[in-house]
Amino acid sequence: MDRWQSIITRTLQGNRLQDDEALELLTQGDLPALGQAADVIRQKKHPGPYITFIVDRNINYTNVCKSQCKFCAFYRAKDAGDAYVLNTAELYEKIAETIAAGGTQIMLQGGLHPELTLDYFENMLRGIKAQFPITIHSFSPAEIVHMAGHAGITVQETLRRLQAAGLDSLPGGGAEILDDEVRQRVSPLKITAQQWLDVMESAQRMGMGTTATMVIGLQETYQQRINHFRSIRELQDRTGGFRGFIMWTFQPGNTELGGEKTSAWDYLRTLAVARLYLDNISHLQGSWVTQGQSIGQLTLAFGADDLGSIMLEENVVRAAGTAYQMSIDKMADLIRATGKIPAQRDTKYEILKTF
Repeated sequence: MDRWQSIITRTLQGNRLQDDEALELLTQGDLPALGQAADVIRQKKHPGPYITFIVDRNINYTNVCKSQCKFCAFYRAKDAGDAYVLNTAELYEKIAETIAAGGTQIMLQGGLHPELTLDYFENMLRGIKAQFPITIHSFSPAEIVHMAGHAGITVQETLRRLQAAGLDSLPGGGAEILDDEVRQRVSPLKITAQQWLDVMESAQRMGMGTTATMVIGLQETYQQRINHFRSIRELQDRTGGFRGFIMWTFQPGNTELGGEKTSAWDYLRTLAVARLYLDNISHLQGSWVTQGQSIGQLTLAFGADDLGSIMLEENVVRAAGTAYQMSIDKMADLIRATGKIPAQRDTKYEILKTF
């Protein structure tokens, strides 16, 4: 028996996957065998027949960003001709459209605008909550650190003020690879891996649920992917605050970093190992947004129990030249074709209705 086979066997018996073992699986493991093992773990965690998705909208309130990450095709300088900040009327129109389409969540995400204050964001949140019955799952750790720095207060105080104004939970954007060698190379002006983790821990200890994310294909090593997994798992051991893990692939089009897209097989292999390694995170999301619907469907055989959002609006991946369309009917058909029951969920992964 090859070493990778014995590692899978021990993991399925309930032994926690160690870093060197995860590395062996990433580099040597047989892809179908990894998928099969990840599917066994998924079934143990989610024995029901449901695969979930959410209806939400990713609203980019500004494209102005001082971070200037090399992997991003969306950001603009403040004085660029196509730089923008959404006004309140535009923002409310987008939220109203989301609710009319059956949406339950908005993700407000934007660049690190040098002139937008914490007061601005507090007023934005209060205004939304006064107008709309919707969950605000918004602002990445990089945005939180930026707001705190701008206001001259701590991250904890910033989060307290945002929570009081209406912020419900925190998405995991900006994690990319939680290894500072990678971060220095692709986004040297962005927060460090430890800062990202510290924001998440602070939010989780305040009772905010969060998600963890990962972007592969940034020319990182397999060991650096494992470093990312370890950071997430260790924080989850301490807090239990991550509701789900979401991984997608770098889209090189129109970016300064450039390069080639990583393969679908590399994505599926890493997804399967994530399911085996992240034994303390319940939900694993497959990415049809970067992989397309066929591979998105295949993720359900590689450990994923959720397909994320139907994406009423998405601009960042689209700016890099990748655009796939989805509707509730199409999502339901895609899930049903795998023999599962499609279920719309909310931000807390609670099922709202089935199809």
